[in-house]
Amino acid sequence: MSDKPSVLFVCVHNAGRSQMAAAYLHHLSGGAIEVRSAGSEPADQVNPSAVEAMAEEGIDMSAETPKILTTEAVKESDVVITMGCGDTCPIFPGKRYEDWELEDPAGKGVESVRRIRDDIKRRILELMASLDVAPVA
Repeated sequence: MSDKPSVLFVCVHNAGRSQMAAAYLHHLSGGAIEVRSAGSEPADQVNPSAVEAMAEEGIDMSAETPKILTTEAVKESDVVITMGCGDTCPIFPGKRYEDWELEDPAGKGVESVRRIRDDIKRRILELMASLDVAPVA
């Protein structure tokens, strides 16, 4: 087991919100937090508008692929953050759960995705503060 806190981001398709959140947390924590993301019904690819919006922040998500949510991923995480995946996420005692109400970037252009990206970044910084991890970037 790692001494690092671990965070799992879950949304339906693991193609937009959860991917951007994971990318931000990985980037801003400099590896001080173990980061996972998954979806209850993963898409075929990460949303191109999300990839473009994150590239504007200097974060490359082009190699990411949507992953299926597993019980193991939830068990191995200290914090589970859901983003519109309903009741599909298994609940385990002793875990910290948060539900972030975020607009779904599916089918939206980069202009719309920028607002979602900026909301996610704000929430990531708040999450890091709650885990006593200072941003490195």
